[in-house]
Amino acid sequence: MTFDTPDNTEIRSTHADTDAAATAGPEGTLPPQDPTPEGDEVIGVRRGMFGISGTGDTSGYGRLVRPVTLPGSTPAPFGGYFDEVVDSLRAALAAANIPLETAIEKIVVFRGEFTLHVRREHLVRVARALRDDPALRFELCLGVSGVHYPDDAGRELHAVYPLMSITHNRRLRVEVSAPDADPHIPSLYEVYPTTDWHERETYDFFGILFDGHPSLTRITMPDDWRGHPQRKDYPLGGIPVEYKGARIPPPDERRAYS
Repeated sequence: MTFDTPDNTEIRSTHADTDAAATAGPEGTLPPQDPTPEGDEVIGVRRGMFGISGTGDTSGYGRLVRPVTLPGSTPAPFGGYFDEVVDSLRAALAAANIPLETAIEKIVVFRGEFTLHVRREHLVRVARALRDDPALRFELCLGVSGVHYPDDAGRELHAVYPLMSITHNRRLRVEVSAPDADPHIPSLYEVYPTTDWHERETYDFFGILFDGHPSLTRITMPDDWRGHPQRKDYPLGGIPVEYKGARIPPPDERRAYS
């Protein structure tokens, strides 16, 4: 397709070429013009703007094909104080006869942020070392966040702990994963008591079971609520919401304004 500009310069539209490239190849493969950054982990393929299949995607981007990626492991040296933290943690774990590579699944430096991906069976030991070792002193846990990656097979549920060292003015993130079929992660309540309500909220919204928590009950949804509302596979409609003196119908039963 071509069209002319006011000065009679011919411009060729590349939309047809882009559409052809985006739909080329067998189902589930990536188009050649969409390379992923080196080192990233590709866990799936998303088609359309929001990953919607069938007629649900009204964005006009139905032919858009993009990889679903997570940052891959970062090789040392990491830069800044990150290397000092890793060396100190290695020494602290060695004192307990735990090699760093056994406890840490991978280390990621992404957009200036430092994340330790810890294997869940070593989470409590790593957290104690980060808190108690004089060279580390990450005394403050700023919360617990849940993440659901349905495409990350065998590690669909993630719990994320941002830590801060007041002593050394440093920050890092601890991330732990668990499979959908076994959503158990050790509680950090005994190490960081401030995670009490945060772990309850993550359980409520994502269904992660924090083993050892003193009272793992729902904190926002009613006790008899079925499901966990912030999971990606949670239905968007079909559940009425009741308030005092009022009942809000589910989205698929509300009045349409089109």
